Amino acid sequence: MKALRTPDAAFADLPGYDFAPNYTQIDDGEGGELRVHHLDEGPRDAAPILCMHGEPTWSYLYRKMIPVFVAAGHRVVAPDLVGFGKSDKPAERSDYTYQRHVDWMTAWLEQQDLRGVTLVCQDWGGLIGLRLLAAMPDRFARLVVANTALPTGDQPMGAAFEAWRDYSQTVPDFNSGRIVYGGTTKKISEAEIAAYNAPYPDESYKAGARQFPTLVPSHPDDPASEPNRAAWRVLSGLDLPVLTAFGADDKIMAGIERVFQKRMPGAAGQAHQILPEAGHFLQEDVGPELAQATLDFIAATGEAG
Repeated sequence: MKALRTPDAAFADLPGYDFAPNYTQIDDGEGGELRVHHLDEGPRDAAPILCMHGEPTWSYLYRKMIPVFVAAGHRVVAPDLVGFGKSDKPAERSDYTYQRHVDWMTAWLEQQDLRGVTLVCQDWGGLIGLRLLAAMPDRFARLVVANTALPTGDQPMGAAFEAWRDYSQTVPDFNSGRIVYGGTTKKISEAEIAAYNAPYPDESYKAGARQFPTLVPSHPDDPASEPNRAAWRVLSGLDLPVLTAFGADDKIMAGIERVFQKRMPGAAGQAHQILPEAGHFLQEDVGPELAQATLDFIAATGEAG
């Protein structure tokens, strides 16, 4: 599998992102290896918070939340999905499938050997992270669901998602920074827009970002539909605590929090939140507030899970 690697110079002096890189080699599934980048901040012996980003962002998305978590004494681990951020980027769109993303991040998580994890997941960070949780529930202590879903294709995704998917496949210049700008309520600066574009020196690096919207299961016989149904069967039987925290201005994910509240037993009685003045990328709009809600949730449900 041919993979591209963004030069380190592209990530120099990004605003608010003064974190040390960490790298893990994983099997690419075709006899080669891919390098996966992650942040690992705070004391290594503390209970870990695993922050998983989605489309078309990278670990830069969590820069406002990581210091809040660390100040509270937590270890924070934030990977870049394959194809994003400082992680390697397979060159062909056909290299990217939903199952491969799950397999890649499974291999990464097993190498980190994280235990007692609080999973914070948004967008594709949920589509992948929830599959990890279903496959390895013994590693996880609790779940924070933020503007994400685990679709099976049995219900329509809605007009807002379909419009986004069509845009992502037809826009000549896939500008990740501008996409994040458009998905926020409070908006981000030109320097932050440039930071979201930093992983992609040119269009050849964007195969994963382009492909992701097409991988969301949108019909019942999608290749990922049955694996996601199987994951839901596991998730619906877990008793780990679940908090939903959704942005009030996120049109694509509006109402999906109720699915988690209904289907996951551990959501009962939790302090679920709809965060005002927050769009799809709520880590940008209300990052510190989301971090504090997560800390309150950890405290309310016991540090050890």
